[in-house]
Amino acid sequence: MDIDRALRISAAGMQAQSSRLRVVAENLANKDSTGNAPGADPYRRKTITFGNSMDRALGAETVNVRRIGRDNGELPRRFDPTNPAADADGYVKTPNVDSMVEMMDMREAQRSYNANLAVLETSRTMLTRAIEALR
Repeated sequence: MDIDRALRISAAGMQAQSSRLRVVAENLANKDSTGNAPGADPYRRKTITFGNSMDRALGAETVNVRRIGRDNGELPRRFDPTNPAADADGYVKTPNVDSMVEMMDMREAQRSYNANLAVLETSRTMLTRAIEALR
């Protein structure tokens, strides 16, 4: 595999994991939000799906973001009759975001990003040494 291909494949992986980190950050930022009106739905957790696509110019498959969707799971309810979003019984729907799940997802994305970065840096070092050898 030539160095240019390795650089492009690593860059695609870094871009996908960067998108994943943005989704996790948005989920964590909205984990305590509620609806604006009584009984209104709050923020729903976003999910990200990856896919492979053939990069014909590269001659290799690269990872990409296939879809950013919403988790349609059940919304937990909390008793808070003073909240403006409370229903007639005093319950407020809360986001279906679990901080622990998001933190684990963030760590996995961070590790994948760093692995791709290490490949990128190694490829760059190899390219630099090849250029130096040609001098």
